[in-house]
Amino acid sequence: MGNKITRRAIIKQGGLALTALALPFPLTAFTKFNRMTDHKNFDVIIIGGSYAGLSAAMALGRALRNVLIIDSGLPCNRQTPHSHNFITQDGEKPGVIAEKAKAQVLQYNTVKFHNDIAVNGKKTENGFTIATQTGNEFTAKKLIFATGVKDIMPNINGFAECWGISVIHCPYCHGYEVKNEKTGILANGNFAYHYAQLVSNLTKELTIFTNGKAEFTAEQSAKFKQHNIPVIEKEIAELKHESGNVREIAFKDNSAFKLKAIYSRPAFEQHCKIPETLGCELTEQGLLKTDMFQKTTVANIFACGDNASPLRTVANAVSTGNIAGAMLNNGMTEEEF
Repeated sequence: MGNKITRRAIIKQGGLALTALALPFPLTAFTKFNRMTDHKNFDVIIIGGSYAGLSAAMALGRALRNVLIIDSGLPCNRQTPHSHNFITQDGEKPGVIAEKAKAQVLQYNTVKFHNDIAVNGKKTENGFTIATQTGNEFTAKKLIFATGVKDIMPNINGFAECWGISVIHCPYCHGYEVKNEKTGILANGNFAYHYAQLVSNLTKELTIFTNGKAEFTAEQSAKFKQHNIPVIEKEIAELKHESGNVREIAFKDNSAFKLKAIYSRPAFEQHCKIPETLGCELTEQGLLKTDMFQKTTVANIFACGDNASPLRTVANAVSTGNIAGAMLNNGMTEEEF
């Protein structure tokens, strides 16, 4: 009867099986905000849960701070197929990086995540109140805005569909993948000139499209001529593309120009207006004004990521988020000690 299983063994094995089933459960299941059971007062509310916000949350979670992240789930790079120039994650899909980061951050059980949109904020005697689109209200001693910016698409058919795919803004993020390709710069004035400087070592087939009268100095025009960079002033009617991959620029005079990639820097605005309503100042470029520790011009409000920096990269967002979280916690420890 060597194969006989005793009642005690069955109970023991059953217990082990239940333990094995329980352990793999992701801790995220327990760290999403539950409006029925969770409290609504936090040490810190982070508005924006992409790279910068998650990075700040990790620093704070590791310091045992009670944190709420409010995020809509619509990052500005959601159309971009791959992210580059971020060490250990080069070539990964942006969404995969964000989901991995979120899973790691939510392992810290003092950090909660709430899918929603913050629509209003006000100062209180003890900190701040944040109201959301779904009617929730949360309070916190401190705020971090990691809300990014909203790109304003130009009135050119096809531009929005190509944005982040073949119409790109950052040579460091995407330039290597289109090196030596026939490339355009859709810009004018100093922006176009700066792009030409950055991109000219990536491809020699470079053309500037000003979409109207060129606005260059004589010195800039001479540099373009020196480097064999044509300037086309024709007005653009459309970017013809296949699934966001540009094929040609169609002009209003019915001519066309074939190419594989376009650099452009559209106008932008702050994605969230709450910081301004709370008194946070903006820079001349329209970014939230912060010091080297990511503090805004309003006490107890920090900002990080694209909303406070012209360096729109994943690496910079993570870096500034980490600084914001660490320095905010440092300030809280000084207040409490």
